Amino acid sequence: MGEVKVSVKLNNAMDLAMQRRDLIKPTEVRSVTVEAVVDTGAVRSCMPVDVMQQLGLRVVRRINAQMANGEVNSVEMTEGVDMEILGRLVTEAFLVLGDEVLIGQTALEATDLLVDCNRQRVMPHPDHPNSAIIRIR
Repeated sequence: MGEVKVSVKLNNAMDLAMQRRDLIKPTEVRSVTVEAVVDTGAVRSCMPVDVMQQLGLRVVRRINAQMANGEVNSVEMTEGVDMEILGRLVTEAFLVLGDEVLIGQTALEATDLLVDCNRQRVMPHPDHPNSAIIRIR
């Protein structure tokens, strides 16, 4: 199986909130569009330091994260990021880690998107392709 990538638009959630309140102009909202790796083995989404800086994000806290090799490291977590994947929106804090944007399970669950490993693509859930349905319980 190869790597699955998807185009995602990342916006500084604080900027969007200020823009909705007419405190800043739409052109002042910091955003970036990237090709992100979708990792069904990762729980949380991650971004490199340079993307965090482009978005003007601050570190909120540090958490312990277990890497694929079993090693546990203390990593930084950002404030909120609005992430748009295939027209579906989720707001998440990202772990600051690695050299590329990585989309984890929490973002996929929140957007009701699935990974088609055979075709190496991300797709809407076939039972409800037109809008996300989120399980509450």
